[in-house]
Amino acid sequence: MKLTIGKEQLAHSIKMVAKAMSSHSTIPVLSGIHIQAASDGIIFETTDLDISIKHISEALIEEQGATVVPGKIFTDIINSLPEEAITLEGQGEKLTIRCSSTTFDITTLNPLDFPQFPQVIPTRSLEMSTAQLTSMVKKVGKAVSRDVSRAVLTGIYFEVKDTKLRIAATDSYRLAIAQETIERAPDTPAPEDITTIIPGSILDEIGRIAAGNNIMKIGESENQIIFQFGSTTFISRKIEGNYPNFEQIVPAQKNVSVVVETELLLTAVRRVSIVARNASPIKIALHADTQLLEISAQTPDVGTAVESIPAQIDGEEIAIGFNHQYILDGLSVAGTDELLFEAQTSIKPGIFRSVGSEDYYYLTMPVRLER
Repeated sequence: MKLTIGKEQLAHSIKMVAKAMSSHSTIPVLSGIHIQAASDGIIFETTDLDISIKHISEALIEEQGATVVPGKIFTDIINSLPEEAITLEGQGEKLTIRCSSTTFDITTLNPLDFPQFPQVIPTRSLEMSTAQLTSMVKKVGKAVSRDVSRAVLTGIYFEVKDTKLRIAATDSYRLAIAQETIERAPDTPAPEDITTIIPGSILDEIGRIAAGNNIMKIGESENQIIFQFGSTTFISRKIEGNYPNFEQIVPAQKNVSVVVETELLLTAVRRVSIVARNASPIKIALHADTQLLEISAQTPDVGTAVESIPAQIDGEEIAIGFNHQYILDGLSVAGTDELLFEAQTSIKPGIFRSVGSEDYYYLTMPVRLER
């Protein structure tokens, strides 16, 4: 195997497949990158057996062949090289890396031991705007649970129905939902209905590496989900199990509703949260008589902060305590100039939602305030 490729192009290719490089596997070949010099370019593959990624890049191929390089050391070497052409030449169990006046010889692994890339035939599929998917995932991503003991909550509920995509995430303390009509090219077939649970970390990673690609193809098979964008194919296992019926969590009634400017509220919460250390909550008090929303925090040995902002308040005057970070997480990704805040009592969840649409919904549990 012998080929020449630009440093920037090679570094980008490594970044595209890095997610599936296993750093904890007892199988050494799974921590490597399978590199194949083929007639149509250079093919990079990685897998940890749950995720498999393939990326194809252009290169000057002088001699075809394949090898598996240790992922971490190969990445570190390439990142250290100057912005010049890099030559990779593999012979037996050695890969020679040349760039300008620098040469590395590293020990490689047998490509025959590397798992074959999955040949998945999707039973349902759709095409949509990459930017739209990334934006929607960002809106719910903070609510994905990190508790691996409840695996289903580490995923994002993904539902396509009647050309609309709805995704949801919850960690039991908050619930985020984003829903939009799927953006697609005029000559693209209507998306097929899909209901599944996708690992939250996968959708987050795809949002990062797929930037710059206009169209995303998504396919579903019995136990896998496939994403294709540009010259990259990303395959992941779905999460098995039943996602909580989050529609039952949504309160049917409200005693107060507030329309407020998103940026105004976000800025006020950020300022007040400076003194809300550790587990100290922030308090949101609704004053219908003055049409003011008051945000405050008090932490012993630190101090207090109070800020009032104008709002359109309809209903009872109540005060609710919240985890300030949860509120910041929800407000910072809302993507709308105004938000509708709804509540029942001081001991029931508060809800932030898009005004006049169902594009965004964020529910968070209250924190008991000290009297």
